[in-house]
Amino acid sequence: MTQIAILTFDGFNEIDSFVALNILTRVRRDDWKAELASPSRIVTSANGVRIEAQKPLSFASSADVVVVGSGKKTREVVANESWMDQLSLDPKRQLIASQCSGALVLARLGLLESPLVCADRSTAQVLQAAGIQVPESPFHCEGNVASAGGCLASHYLAGWIIWRLCGKAAMHDALRYVVPVGEETVFIDRATAVLAPYCG
Repeated sequence: MTQIAILTFDGFNEIDSFVALNILTRVRRDDWKAELASPSRIVTSANGVRIEAQKPLSFASSADVVVVGSGKKTREVVANESWMDQLSLDPKRQLIASQCSGALVLARLGLLESPLVCADRSTAQVLQAAGIQVPESPFHCEGNVASAGGCLASHYLAGWIIWRLCGKAAMHDALRYVVPVGEETVFIDRATAVLAPYCG
């Protein structure tokens, strides 16, 4: 069973968590499951959307894939020692990805193999102040650790995970469900070009 944990904290960005979850669940395999993992049973988004977590935060440590979503409270998240202590992540046995400010969690856990990570514009300032380079690109990957910058770059993270574990054809199939009608070729070709250096 391939288990995927999408870490979702209070103040989360709905696009990051829900788009990644939706695309990842487009993989039609009985041994494949993506779920939202949170430190409490109920978490509230930056815009007041309340959801019930599917898994506890500690689930991330045993999952095969971990996606760290972003949110307006990520700096508070990385300062919470009890939450960080629950995250025993290891790129030797897991695929690990961050979306926007989720990069702060990767940095806090010492998971950045190089001083280069993608993030949103505001988080980039924080990372750069810490000596971490933020490229002017939507996606970057070092080994089994990937990052995306910009909310609408979440399909790159989902696509990377699917391509790495299920192949390029499966990634194309998953994206074909969600891209704009009539623009399938443009979107899928672009995603393929962005991800190919890390998956091909």
